[in-house]
Amino acid sequence: MESIKDLKSQFKKYVIPSVSAMWVFSLYSMVDGIFVSKGVGSEALAAVNISTPYINTIFALSILFSTGATTVVSMTLGRGDDKKASEYFTLNTIVLVILSAIILVLSLSNLDRIAVFLGATTSTLEYVKGYLGNIILFVGFYIVSYSLEVLIKSDGYPHLSTIGVVISAITNIVLDYVFVLKLNWGVEGAAIATGFARVFSFSFFFIHFLRRKGKLRFTKFKFDFDIIKRIVSIGIPDCVTEASMAVVVLLFNQSILRFIGEDALVSYSVICYVNTLILSTMIGISQGMQPICSYYYGKKDREAVLNILDMGLKVVKVASVASFLIVVIFTNQIVSMFIDKIDENMFNYTVTTLRVFSFAFLIMGYNVITSGFCTAIGRPMLAGVVSIGRGVVVITISLVVMLFLFGGKGIWIATVVSEVVVLVMARMIMRSCRDEIEESKYADVRIA
Repeated sequence: MESIKDLKSQFKKYVIPSVSAMWVFSLYSMVDGIFVSKGVGSEALAAVNISTPYINTIFALSILFSTGATTVVSMTLGRGDDKKASEYFTLNTIVLVILSAIILVLSLSNLDRIAVFLGATTSTLEYVKGYLGNIILFVGFYIVSYSLEVLIKSDGYPHLSTIGVVISAITNIVLDYVFVLKLNWGVEGAAIATGFARVFSFSFFFIHFLRRKGKLRFTKFKFDFDIIKRIVSIGIPDCVTEASMAVVVLLFNQSILRFIGEDALVSYSVICYVNTLILSTMIGISQGMQPICSYYYGKKDREAVLNILDMGLKVVKVASVASFLIVVIFTNQIVSMFIDKIDENMFNYTVTTLRVFSFAFLIMGYNVITSGFCTAIGRPMLAGVVSIGRGVVVITISLVVMLFLFGGKGIWIATVVSEVVVLVMARMIMRSCRDEIEESKYADVRIA
C-alpha cells in the first residue's frame, strides 16, 4: 500500500503537467482568436467560433481513443505486462492514423456543406471556408499528436507532455504573429500557424517513442477488435465531454442567430474562449489523475484509489472558486483582449453575458471529475451518464426551456441550469462508486 506522501507526489507529478498542457492548449487557442480579432476583424472572430464545433469534434475523436487507450495501457502496466501494453499502444496509434486519413478526404470533399451546416452566414462563409480548409490539411497531426501526448504520461514521462505542448504553443503564437499581422494572411494564416504547431508537437512526442526510453514502444501487434471496442467504450465519456463543446457551440450559435442576432456571435466567441480555458483546467485535473487511479485499480489497492480521488476533488474545488472569482473580477480586462472598448455596446453586452455565464464555473469541475473517475476505474456507463447528460441531453433541454421562459436572455443562463441538474446526478454516482470501492466489491478488471 502506498503512503499518502508518495501518492501526493505522484498526483502532483501527473496532474500539474496535465493541467499545464491543457492550459497552454487553451491559451494558444485564445491567442488565435486575439490575433484574428485584431488583425482581421470581428466577423473573422465570429467565423473562427463558427468553425469551433468541427475542431472540437476532431479533438473529441482523438480523446475517444486516447483516454480509452491510456486507461487500458495503464492497467496493463500495473499488472506488469509491458509487452502487451506496447501492443495496445501501437494498435491505437495505427487506428488513429487510418481514421485521420478518412476524415481528411471526407472533410475536404464536403467543405462547403460543413461550413453551411456549422452556421456560416453570407458575411462569414468565406472566412469559415478559409479557416477550416487549412485546418483540415493538418487533421492527422491534430488527432495523433494528442494521443501521443496522453500516452506519454502512461509511459512515465508526464513532464514531456508539457514540454511538447509548450513547444507547440510557442510555435503557434510566433507563426500567428507572422502570418496574420505581418504577412496579412488573415484567417488562413491563423489556421496554418495552428497546423504547423501540431506538426511540431507530434514530432516531439513521436521521437520520444522511437527512442524507446520508456516501457511503451512501437512494436508488432495483432489487430484485436475486442481491444478496440474496450478502448472506445472507456473513452466514450471523455469524448462526449469534449464533443459536448461542439454540440453546445453549434446549438448556441443557431439560437443566437435566431433569437438575438449575428452581432451576439462575437460575444459568444469570447465566452467560448474563456469557457474552454476553465473546462480544460477541469479536464486536465481529471486526465492527470486517471492514469494513477487506473494503475492502482489494476493493482486492487483501494485505499490508494480513494486517496487520489480525494486529492482530485480538493484541487477541483479550489480551481472552481478561483476561476469564478478571476472571471467576475477581471471581466473587463478579459473582454478587452478581444473587443475594442470603442465598440461600447458590444463590449458592455459581452461583459454582462460573461458574468452571468461564469456561475457555471463553480459547478462544472465536480461533474467533469466524476465522469473522469468513473472512466479511470472502468465504469464507462456511469461516466457516460454524467458526460452525456452535461454535454448533450441536459444542456439541450435547459437551452430550450430557458429560451421559452426568457427568450434570448435565457441563452446565457442555460449552461448554469444544466450544470446544476447534472451535479445532482453526479453526486449520486460518485457516492455509489465510493461505496463500492470502500466495501472492496471489485469487479474483474477486464482488459481483453
